[in-house]
Amino acid sequence: MRFGLQIPNFTLGVPDDRLFESVAELAGTAEEAGFASLWVMDHFYQLPALGGETQPMLESYTLLGALAARTSRIRLGALVTGVTYRNPALLAKIVTTLDVISAGRAMLGIGAAWHDVEHVGLGVDFPPVGERMARLEEAVQICRAMFRDEHPTFDGVYYRTKDAYNVPRPVQPGGPPILIGGGGEQRTLRLVARYADMCNITGDAATIRHKVGVLRDHCAAVGRDPAEVTVSRLSTLVVTGSAEETAATWDFLRSAVGDDAAGFNVGQEDEIVAQIEELQAAGTEYLIFNMPTGDAAAVRRAGELLTARFGAG
Repeated sequence: MRFGLQIPNFTLGVPDDRLFESVAELAGTAEEAGFASLWVMDHFYQLPALGGETQPMLESYTLLGALAARTSRIRLGALVTGVTYRNPALLAKIVTTLDVISAGRAMLGIGAAWHDVEHVGLGVDFPPVGERMARLEEAVQICRAMFRDEHPTFDGVYYRTKDAYNVPRPVQPGGPPILIGGGGEQRTLRLVARYADMCNITGDAATIRHKVGVLRDHCAAVGRDPAEVTVSRLSTLVVTGSAEETAATWDFLRSAVGDDAAGFNVGQEDEIVAQIEELQAAGTEYLIFNMPTGDAAAVRRAGELLTARFGAG
C-alpha cells in the first residue's frame, strides 16, 4: 500500500507573497512524513465546496515545477489534468519538463474535465461529455507516444502531431506513469485498460471491489494483465483525537455534503487503519488523501501514522 497527499486548496491564511512558501512547507512535510506522492488539482477556479472562484487557485504545472525544486523524493502530479485545457502534445512536453526538473518523479494524471464554470469564465471550449471522452482517448495516446517514441505522428479526429520531437527525453524509462481519473465503467475504465498505468476512482469498499472487477474484465478483453494497472482512490482524511471529535466531524460533514460518506475517511488512528485495511482488501493499492483543513502538523501526523502501520511509501 502506498499513500499520496493531494493539496486541494490554497486558502492558507497568508498573504499572496507568502502563499508558495506555505505550500512548499506542506510538500516538504509530506515528503518527510513518508508520503509517496504529492498532487494538486488542475483547476483555474477553486471548487464550490472549497469556497468557489473567489478563493486562491494556483496553476498546477507552474506550481509542480517549483515544488520539484524544493523536494527530492516525493513524486509529483496533477489529480487530474483536464483534457480540455491543453493541447496534448504540449501537455506531454510540460510533464516531460517536470520529469527532468524532478529527476524522474513526474506523473501524468488526466481526465475528461468537468468544471464548466471555469471553462466559461476563461473562454475554454467545453464540449459534450462524449466528445471530451473521445478527446481523452486521443490525448493519452499522444502523450504516451511523446514519452516513448522518437518523433511520433498521430492523426486523430481532434488532435494531431507530425514527426513531433520531445527533447530532452523523460528521465523515467518509458516516460512518466499515466493515471486516468474516473470510474465510468463503459468508457473510462476501458481507456484505463488500454492505455494507463494507474486509475483513480472513488467510493466505499464495495464500490471499489466492483470497479476493480470491471477493470479486470476490460483488461482481459484487450489481453492485458490487470496487475499492470495500479488502482488508486482519492478521499478526504480527518484523523481525530477522540470519539467526540469523530462524531462532531461527521456532524459537520453531513451538514455540508449530506449522508454520502464514500469520499471521507474519518476517525481515530485505529479506525483509520481499519478503514484502509478494508479498502486494501477490496483491491485498492494506492490511497491518495486530501486534508482541506489540515496544516503541516496534521500532514505530518497522518504520514507518520500511515508509514508506521503500512510501511514507507
